[in-house]
Amino acid sequence: MAWLSARRSRPRSTTAITHRSRGAGLAGALIALVMLALAPAVLGSTAEASSGGTGRAPVSYTADGLANLPALTPVMSCADVTSMDLDGVTDAAVTITSATVDTTTAASPFCSVTGTIAPANTIVMRLPLEGWTQRYLQTGCGGECGSSNINYAAADGCVPVTDGTIASATTDMGHQGGNDGSWAANNPQAQIDFAYRGVHVTSQVAKAVIAKFYGHPARYSYFDGCSDGGREGLMEAQRYPNDFDGILAGAPANNMDVQNTYHHAWNVLTNLDSDGNYILLADKLPLIHSAVLAKCDGLDGVTDGILDDPRACDFNPYSIVCKAGQDSSTCLTKAEAGVVRRLHDGATDGHGHRLEVPISHEWGSELDWTLFIPTAQGQTVGSQNFVESFARYLGYTNKVMPDWTLSDLKFDVRSFWKTVESSSYLAAMDPDLSRFQRSGGKLILWHGWGDQHISPQSTLAYYSAVQKTMGKRATAEFSRLYLFPGVAHCGGGEGPNSFDALTPTMAWVESGRRPTSIVARKLDSAGNVTRTRPVYPYPAVARYNGHGSTDDASNFHSYTPARERGTDYHWVGERLYSSDYQTWCRAVGTQLACTPARTWLTAKAKGAHRA
Repeated sequence: MAWLSARRSRPRSTTAITHRSRGAGLAGALIALVMLALAPAVLGSTAEASSGGTGRAPVSYTADGLANLPALTPVMSCADVTSMDLDGVTDAAVTITSATVDTTTAASPFCSVTGTIAPANTIVMRLPLEGWTQRYLQTGCGGECGSSNINYAAADGCVPVTDGTIASATTDMGHQGGNDGSWAANNPQAQIDFAYRGVHVTSQVAKAVIAKFYGHPARYSYFDGCSDGGREGLMEAQRYPNDFDGILAGAPANNMDVQNTYHHAWNVLTNLDSDGNYILLADKLPLIHSAVLAKCDGLDGVTDGILDDPRACDFNPYSIVCKAGQDSSTCLTKAEAGVVRRLHDGATDGHGHRLEVPISHEWGSELDWTLFIPTAQGQTVGSQNFVESFARYLGYTNKVMPDWTLSDLKFDVRSFWKTVESSSYLAAMDPDLSRFQRSGGKLILWHGWGDQHISPQSTLAYYSAVQKTMGKRATAEFSRLYLFPGVAHCGGGEGPNSFDALTPTMAWVESGRRPTSIVARKLDSAGNVTRTRPVYPYPAVARYNGHGSTDDASNFHSYTPARERGTDYHWVGERLYSSDYQTWCRAVGTQLACTPARTWLTAKAKGAHRA
């Protein structure tokens, strides 16, 4: 049974590492059900699963629910990785440019590998030289990528990561440009690689290198990313459901087209007066934040400076408008209060139609609004840079508009659809994850309630769409959502923001242990833990037991509200959460030629397209 539970990750050959058939996915799902039926009810350090007559030794599990897999060592030298034959592993040529031993940057020595997947995907890998525990972890990147640095998100304390026994890889997703967007100009293949291909081919190549280096394939494969990395994870689940056994996707920028146009443009434009000057400046943000806490901090039963569910807060920014004779530094003008209200509510057109998911910035996140609220007139804020970079080179397919500015974005329904329909290949909005579910994959989504960059409502809306498409019971069999109070974009913020969501993902895959609470920690500047707090799978929240320190996670329990808040995600673009929005593209000269996913899959089945 140990072999059966690892079967999905074991390649049949180096040319078919990630191309398991639909039938194999169904078989894997049946095997997983059998495994769950036979597994012990409670897993611990001595719990074992039956070998099922396979002749293999039974697998024991750690207290965290991870499989105790035999540690392996390489069967070849690190330097010999450069001479590997990787022909046929993926759809393009692979060149390993360097492979050197690194003894300085991790818990144990590893082989540091760099290579290229044609035409321009850089891949970097870390291959443990001692005690590889047969796991592979691919990490995502943020923004528009353009760099290849292995970064573990939401994995604080994950043992295979901290002890250096996991093989890792990442990619720059087909370009080396960064966040100015100009890398995409007249470069359709780079756009495809950034959208979805780069992560996929990296998984194929990395698994092949691992199998050759250790003489043994990875038993389990995982993906971990936040922001664009979260989008990458969802893109994998939607387009390449057999690449990873478990996916951890944080604060996903999966609605990229709306995120990098209407969402961020609204952040800037709604704060400008008729003369083009900023109405609200950053010196008022602490005032606003204090007023929000005064109104809503105690609603969850604990006065601790964070809101466990900001949707319960009915703060009215007009309540702190200056009265006659009041010191202006202690209150807002009516114009400033209007900006605060509009920033919270999100982008609309002139008729009140919502051009993004309702609630763009949650109450309690105000201290991090410096992303789009300047400290002085004349400054260019981050939100403006995001929009102009994206719109000039990526947002409007096959158009390069280097002089495009925020004023060129029209806030009306017709312009909205012209914008989002032209770049659907970048979005990861398909709620039908049935192929990923059938493959036995597990997905954990997470988001910080204090995210100043990507609204947690966007992730809630996507998760709701998955539940509507697949059913709540079916969704619960393979997916969980965690919302972290007071946590900003991919970390930071006022709440406990250091946590390990990767281990629960692995345990769910390896032993069938369903994720429960995740304990988040708040650290001071010296690295000392000042607060711990449990976070439970949505819609449950943490409630104080009424005794003991409110800074101790053990004094809280899970509470599920009788009525789920905020389940009405009606806005202009709600039908984007569909399989019909997804497109597949190919490069034709300097242009992209894109096909709707359903048409593409039909043609692919007839042999008209390559994966």
